[in-house]
Amino acid sequence: MSNVIEICNLRKVYKNFMLDDISFSVPGSFVCGFIGENGAGKTTTLKLILGMAMKDGGSIKLFGKPADDVSLKEDIGVVFEQPYYQEDWTPIDVEKAMRPFYRKWNSTTFHQYLERFSLNPKQKYKTMSRGMKMKLGMAVTLAHDAKLLLLDEPTSGLDPACRDEMLEIFRDYMVEEGRTIFFSTHITSDLEKIADHIIYIKNGRIVYSGLKDELIEKYCLVRGGVGDLPRSKRDQIFGLREYTGGFDGMIEIKDIAGFPGSVVAETVSLDDIMVRMSRRAGYDETNGCI
Repeated sequence: MSNVIEICNLRKVYKNFMLDDISFSVPGSFVCGFIGENGAGKTTTLKLILGMAMKDGGSIKLFGKPADDVSLKEDIGVVFEQPYYQEDWTPIDVEKAMRPFYRKWNSTTFHQYLERFSLNPKQKYKTMSRGMKMKLGMAVTLAHDAKLLLLDEPTSGLDPACRDEMLEIFRDYMVEEGRTIFFSTHITSDLEKIADHIIYIKNGRIVYSGLKDELIEKYCLVRGGVGDLPRSKRDQIFGLREYTGGFDGMIEIKDIAGFPGSVVAETVSLDDIMVRMSRRAGYDETNGCI
């Protein structure tokens, strides 16, 4: 399967942060989650992909073409955490402003999504809730039949019901063959419901790129009582916590042998992986994987 996004040795230097020669690819027809702590480089990477910031090195390709190829705009839909429309615009005004930029704009589709999302075509943008603003951004994106959605924190700040509705929109979007979603988020529970592929960035470096299930299946949580932690296992545990009653932490499943039978092993979540990795000082990021 061909890659829709190809990033090679991408570099961006700021005063207090550096995107450090990152490389990854996103295969077509996948939902790919881009995870990492706040400040890890997620939004910077998206802005570089979209040409909203100038890279200091490396290359970016979308659909096999340089990312700055103007012909790509027809096939890309973008929704940032805060969509940018004039405060006094209504959805009707938004359509008037956006329609000239897309040859494949479908007014019928746009208004169908407004109806589906319960958006009043005459309601001013400034009076809309955060969830309504995100839905309007999605209606714009879906109205021009984008093949690739680039989304920055699309479910952040939404209540659980609205987040679930947004995920359902993404699922419906992916029903049609040849569509791809790449979205950054710190809400890992959303990714566990919908993502196939995960890219994990930490401190400006890619530490994992691959299938979500393979990442989750690589680790487990271990919990034990006082005296259950062999000295030989301490350095293998990510995010080790020791307390009066015992210990807990995360370990690669290949290293699980050697614990006494009283130690309990449990399945990890993406959230567990991010939290435990952030607590482990000095783990090796240089080889580009965890």
